[in-house]
Amino acid sequence: MTNYPDNSKLKVAILGAKGYPYVYGGYDTMIKELGERLQKRGVEVTVYCHRALFKERPPYVNGIKLVYTPAIEKKSLTQLTHSFVSMLHACFSDADVILVVNSGNGPFGIISRIFRKPTAINVDGLEWLRPKWKGLGSKYFFWASKMATRFYDQVINDSDEMQRIYLELFNAKSKVIAYGANPALNSDSSKIKNWNLEKESYYLIVGRLVPDNNADLIIEGYVKSNSQRKLVIVGDVPYKDNYADKLKNIADDRLLFTGYVTDPEELKALYHNCYGYFHGHEYGGTNPAMLKAMAYGCAILALDTAFNQEMLQNGKHGWYFEKNEKSVAEIVAKAEDSPEAMKTFRDTARSGLTQKYNWDHVTDQYLEVLKQLAKKK
Repeated sequence: MTNYPDNSKLKVAILGAKGYPYVYGGYDTMIKELGERLQKRGVEVTVYCHRALFKERPPYVNGIKLVYTPAIEKKSLTQLTHSFVSMLHACFSDADVILVVNSGNGPFGIISRIFRKPTAINVDGLEWLRPKWKGLGSKYFFWASKMATRFYDQVINDSDEMQRIYLELFNAKSKVIAYGANPALNSDSSKIKNWNLEKESYYLIVGRLVPDNNADLIIEGYVKSNSQRKLVIVGDVPYKDNYADKLKNIADDRLLFTGYVTDPEELKALYHNCYGYFHGHEYGGTNPAMLKAMAYGCAILALDTAFNQEMLQNGKHGWYFEKNEKSVAEIVAKAEDSPEAMKTFRDTARSGLTQKYNWDHVTDQYLEVLKQLAKKK
């Protein structure tokens, strides 16, 4: 039991993602890992869930209180309206402190400020630069991120580079708390037989098929290479999309699109047995897919960005390619010609998961922030 100034139990409300237990993306995973650990430490945790995603709606799961709030079910409005309703509910609740995820929820900090509820926000990546948010969407996310720095008591970033960007763009200080990882030494190799794959017979991409993850760049570059291995693409988009359809229609027998892989043991086996893992994510901070690749012992080939340099410790745990097809083809050739170097990357990948990526350490840091905010009440 964690004690607070009045010796009562700390009550924390968490909102802004899909809910719990709903492990679909990075924020959902963070809420699961963080919420469960906070609950075990004696914190009373409430998680706000997107009602339409939950057919069954138990009031508690694993000791975590669940509140199911509605949303306007339209692509561009779902997340924001769900967060708006959740924030109002949380402000009327007995929560001591509110933790919000997603910079898109930046403007809603004015609600918690009016109600004098101490609130922190994890702002994630550079949403306004993502190709999917063109025009008005891009302007909104930039403005929302700026509002997050104005209205919330504490802004949290998950990388040193993102902290630097927020200071430079918005003149706003933030606290760095990285995303965590769960290292695993073993997996069930029979799981990859579902796709007629064998150990180290393929390269891997994991992520949504959206432009900012650069799957098109990697695939087109790979097609130009002479590798005999397959390129396995795990992920999709949950809607009809020309970009994703175009990728799936590229004619090359080496390409294997699995769609979503929802079984965590299957996903672990795909990571654990690949020859190399391609990481093309461009605008995030600490990326969950990259952390999984490190945790599962992958040789990593990453797009050369400041975020990826930070995570791979400037080349200690992987090689980088530039944002063009020629560079991708060249790094494939380099990987094919360097089996010993690739093995070394696989053998040492987990050592890159320093203390800052440990979920218990991450929880310690969040708990300290939440306790400090609760004192302001």
